[in-house]
Amino acid sequence: MKGWERGALRAMEFVAQPALAGAAFCLLALGVVTWLPALAAAAVALQDWRRDGGGRPFTGTLRAFPRCWRALWRDGLAASALIAVLAVNCLFLLETASPVAYLLLPAQLVLLAALAVYSLSLTAGFAVDAEGGLRRRAAGFAFGSPGRGLALLLAVLLVPPAVLPVPLGPLLFGPTLPLLLALSLYAPTRARKPV
Repeated sequence: MKGWERGALRAMEFVAQPALAGAAFCLLALGVVTWLPALAAAAVALQDWRRDGGGRPFTGTLRAFPRCWRALWRDGLAASALIAVLAVNCLFLLETASPVAYLLLPAQLVLLAALAVYSLSLTAGFAVDAEGGLRRRAAGFAFGSPGRGLALLLAVLLVPPAVLPVPLGPLLFGPTLPLLLALSLYAPTRARKPV
């Protein structure tokens, strides 16, 4: 295979693999409280692809989901409840025109941002090493370095609008591109063999 053909295939792989993992994530996240284990399953499939070059992120996500569900269903339930409470708080504070409401609204948004960064860290940590002190390691990874936490938050906020021109882009790439960033920060890999 010529150099430009290999490069073209490699570029298509970097589009297709996250999109396929994102499609599986969307399918699994339909159960509302299943979004966190589904994100962890997508992280496991993407980590396998990053590490070994395994090209089956859709089926890899579906295959990893039962293990992720058993390990993270309580976290998914708690995170879903927290998101619901914070969303209701934000709606209430937006309708309330008082100085106290304007002080409390940013606090709710900061908590939502912290939950997003922690969720990314938790799922990336699960994909890299699911054993021993996962939640403590995820908190240290998310909040131990301001630069890393800010990079993850910016990925969560900026990727969905950036992929709006792509059909179904926010659904397919919105969860997986920030996940790839978290995985690359959590466990950098050596260059894989060419396709």
